[in-house]
This record gives sequence, C-alpha cells and structure tokens, in this order.
Amino acid sequence: MLKELWNDAAGGFHPVSAPDFLPEQQLREVQLRRLKAVVARAYDKVPLFRQRLEKRGLTPDSIHSLADIAKLPFTVKTDLRDTYPFGLFASPMADVVRLHASSGTTGKPIVVAYTREDVEVWSEVMTRTFAACGLHRGDIVQNAFGYGLFTGGLGAHYGAETLGATVIPISGGNTDRQIMVLRDFGVTAICATPSYFMHLAEKAQEMGIDLKEMPLRVGVFGAEPWSDAMRARIEADTGIRAFDIYGLSEIIGPGVASECGQHEGLHVFEDHFYPEIIDPETGEPLPDGEEGELVLTTSARRPCP
Repeated sequence: MLKELWNDAAGGFHPVSAPDFLPEQQLREVQLRRLKAVVARAYDKVPLFRQRLEKRGLTPDSIHSLADIAKLPFTVKTDLRDTYPFGLFASPMADVVRLHASSGTTGKPIVVAYTREDVEVWSEVMTRTFAACGLHRGDIVQNAFGYGLFTGGLGAHYGAETLGATVIPISGGNTDRQIMVLRDFGVTAICATPSYFMHLAEKAQEMGIDLKEMPLRVGVFGAEPWSDAMRARIEADTGIRAFDIYGLSEIIGPGVASECGQHEGLHVFEDHFYPEIIDPETGEPLPDGEEGELVLTTSARRPCP
C-alpha cells in the first residue's frame, strides 16, 4: 500500500517518512535501543568519552532508560577543536568516506566524518525533510546551498535525489545564472539561505522577471536564522511556500529538523536525534515548555560492529 501511494507522481505519502508517524511508545523503544548502542560504541571507540564516563562512575550498562541520558557528559564545540582533526572519530579512517569541516573563522575548523552508513542516514533524513515540505518525485530542485566542505549542498543533493526529484547542483552565487536556470529549467523547488533567495527575488524583479509566473512553488530555507516576517515577505513577493529546516555540522548537517505543511514549528527526527532542553547554568533537563539550551544526542541506526 505504501508503494502504491508513493507511485503517484503528484505526491502522496513517502514510505521513508514512516518513522515520523511512530506511536510514542514504539518511538521511545527505538530511541532507547539506539541510545544504548551509541553509548557502547562511543565508550569502546572514543577515549575522551570513555574517560568522562569513568569519571562519573558510569559504563554503557548504566543506561537503563531514556531518563538516564541526563547522566551522560556533554560534548561541546570546543571538544571538536581541542581534538582536531580526528580525535573524536569512532571509526577508523578506512571506513570514512567523507570529510566536511566548518569555515574555521574562529581558529581550527570543526571536522566531521561520515561512514557509508552515515551518508545513508543523512540521505534518509533529508528525504524525510523534503517529503515534509511537500516535494515528490517529478519536482525539479535547484540546490543553491554551497557545495564543498560546507555540509548543506551535498546533504540536500542526496536527499532530493533519493526522493526521486531532479536535482540541479547549481551551488551558491552567480545570481543572473540562478534566475536563468529558474526560468528555463522549469524549477519547482529551490534550496537556499533565505537571505540569498530574497536577493535573488529582488534581482529578478529588477530584470522584469516575475517569479510568480514560474512553476516555482516551494522554497526550502536554512543555514541561517530567519523570521516569520521574512517568511511572509518571501511568500507574498514570490508566491511560493517557504519552509524552514534545521541542522548543524556537529550532528550531521541539514536534516535534524524540518517544518511540515502546518508551519507550526520544526519537527525533530527523533528516531535519530534525541532533543533535550537544559538549564544552561545547572545542566539539568527542563520540563516541556520551558526555555533553555538545546542539547541533541545522536543515535546509531543499528548496532555497529
């Protein structure tokens, strides 16, 4: 039945989105199983994590419930800089198929690695992102996120291809060419930073080109903060539906969370990324509805050898 729904080129439910509809109890079971696996792997493979667990008198066997996640030590951005370049890797370089890195403007860059399975997970969550944004097989996606060491471009590229869409890997910049491609290639969706898309729309207007007359219907925007006011302006000026996505290189890149068509906030893909809100002063978890600092714990899709 799922396959039949997805065979409709006009859209429909994509089977990759099934985890987004798990009953809560089943989701918690998946989260706990994966949490135990990733803690055991990090303990065995990452000396810094093992030292911090032992300092707290913990081992992987100390994890019995999701509440026990509060016992685990935090990993912060400085840890990645202090262990530059490969000190936090849990896999040997022979298993690493991709390296990305931050710009390094504040010093040494943050280096992140992907095994083949990591790339598969990344493709999966980006496919779920695009499905949540209403994209489907048959869409033509202009990917104006940067390609290279920045994680955005390739993450979006693989997700859109896995979805079955046609991807135009145009990367960022060269606004005149971006507009030409939008017009000539029949683009139906664009990925970009919201500020760059606003610049693109303003340039098109200067050229006498009305984006509302094009097939373009969806914008998937991320890599920088933006506001509801900016969304309203984008949608009013271009006639598209604008979707927010969220991610960070230290976790996986784009694909951690996405809006859906209800536009009532970001949905975290909780089977892979467990979110907590903590008190930044005490490090203690806060109840739902309280403001604090976001902490994300990644999980293994399945136990690793």
